[in-house]
Amino acid sequence: MPELPEVEVTRLSLVDRLRGARIDAVRLGKPLRWPLGCEPGTLVGRRVADVARRGKYLWFALDQGGLLVHLGMSGSLSLSPGGAAPGPWDHFDLVTDRGLLRLTDPRRFGAVVWAAAPGDGLSGRLLAGLGVEPFDAAFDAEWLHRGLRGRRIAVKQALLAGNIVVGVGNIYASEALFLAGIDPRLRSDRLSRPRCERLVSAVRQVLSQALALGGSTLRDFRDAHGMNGEFQDAARVYDREGLACVDCGQPIRRIVQGQRSTYFCARCQRR
Repeated sequence: MPELPEVEVTRLSLVDRLRGARIDAVRLGKPLRWPLGCEPGTLVGRRVADVARRGKYLWFALDQGGLLVHLGMSGSLSLSPGGAAPGPWDHFDLVTDRGLLRLTDPRRFGAVVWAAAPGDGLSGRLLAGLGVEPFDAAFDAEWLHRGLRGRRIAVKQALLAGNIVVGVGNIYASEALFLAGIDPRLRSDRLSRPRCERLVSAVRQVLSQALALGGSTLRDFRDAHGMNGEFQDAARVYDREGLACVDCGQPIRRIVQGQRSTYFCARCQRR
């Protein structure tokens, strides 16, 4: 699933190219997770004012209202100069005077939702429960410790929930917990403030590296230029089951938490 690095990489590859673009046509393919929320024709003639991000959502601000976009489990956005015929996995086209913006999503868990403002209607409900951004000053050891206090679930699952901090997906949670030396099975309410401080730093370090490497491409993700991410090649534990830990040489273990694979080093990461 595209997480914060992949969504931010997508935003950066679009914002300068689309800012000021005029919408000339809209095409809907097979239904996505939620309906568009407006008649497609009402978007024609409007201009893209900006492209922003909140968590794993992109907000295409228009001169009137905007479009909230989620890439789902397997989606990606591309911006191409031509008007190539859509394929079976191409479910939303925004034809602009700067090119064709297309959402491709094989599993159709993505969405494009119109709203008068980000906080209105379905858009507002989708954004309402999100935690702080990981690079915001508000995300510190005290915030994390307070958010984990009283939760009796494993710390990795608490990170994935997204209501304490957004964008720390499955790959990045495993990697951050390894850097912080924390066992992913540790119960959230048992994480001390000093360990929360190490985890905050590790989350930022991992996400910064992922952004620099264009995110992770395991199957479908591409940025708007069609480029793969490369973070998966730099991962220290993720998808390395049975391989030697880069720090101690112990074989990396894999377990399943909340139906997601978790990778960790049982020697380097302590409860």
